[in-house]
Amino acid sequence: MAAAILVACGGEGGDKKVATQVAAKVNSGEVSVHQINQVMQKSNATSPEQVKAASRQVLERLIDQELLVQQALEKKLDRDPKTLQAIEAARREVLARAYLEQVSSSAAKPTDAEIADYYAKHPELFAERRIFSLRELAVQAGAEFAPKLQQYMAQPRSMQELAEWLRTENVRYTANAVTKPAEQLPLEIVKNIHQLKDGQIGIIRSGNNTLILEVAASRSMPVDAKAAQPVIEQFLLNQRKSEIAQTEIKNLRTKGKIEYVGEFKAPEAEPATAPAAAAPAPAAQSSNDPALDKGLSGLK
Repeated sequence: MAAAILVACGGEGGDKKVATQVAAKVNSGEVSVHQINQVMQKSNATSPEQVKAASRQVLERLIDQELLVQQALEKKLDRDPKTLQAIEAARREVLARAYLEQVSSSAAKPTDAEIADYYAKHPELFAERRIFSLRELAVQAGAEFAPKLQQYMAQPRSMQELAEWLRTENVRYTANAVTKPAEQLPLEIVKNIHQLKDGQIGIIRSGNNTLILEVAASRSMPVDAKAAQPVIEQFLLNQRKSEIAQTEIKNLRTKGKIEYVGEFKAPEAEPATAPAAAAPAPAAQSSNDPALDKGLSGLK
């Protein structure tokens, strides 16, 4: 679409091939339509007017970039060791990403039944979606403070009472107020917040931090199945692509020969001097976010 607009703006006569390839000449260099189209792939512009305006903005940024590149080459910065390292790092990242994109392109498109099942299992995001006005107290205290906080909240408390009590306990905290729709909250957290009514308070613990949340107010804004269908489809497809990519990396690590050297070499196990005691059972693995593991507790 962007290319078509730029071609239309090229005017009549002259070399039509050049008009469709070059968007601007900058000294001895140029900015091509292909460069603009590559950037425009990430644009959210939809209408022809938006596309035209966005294309013009992209062109101006690429002109600035071309001017800077020309100056860098003139000063031979492309031969600077730091620049060469950055270029090589970018090259490796692009190649790795291209391979994963190729591998994950085999992901199957979600079926209508799978989309409907996801919609039904997540009413907090769709059929019963709410926009929450939340009051937050981010408490900076260790895990040893949690039982004391839980005991204090055994009785109904207001956020003002909690703030005053934290001050008397010499516990540092920061207060905040946010308004967010359900889909902008972590999935495992919103499932629990969805159970809270307006005015109720919950606690989320994450490491040495504790987040006290109050649903100050909320309003219902459901999303019907038809409107949710493309969003769910894209989410499930991205999820499958991510799983394929992670599996591929795991397989490559298994098949590859990886040897850690120098300071990264694993220390050798010391010889046992006495019979070893039975190893304890492995602890259950947790997710990357401790807050999601513990969920929302202390509901009032």
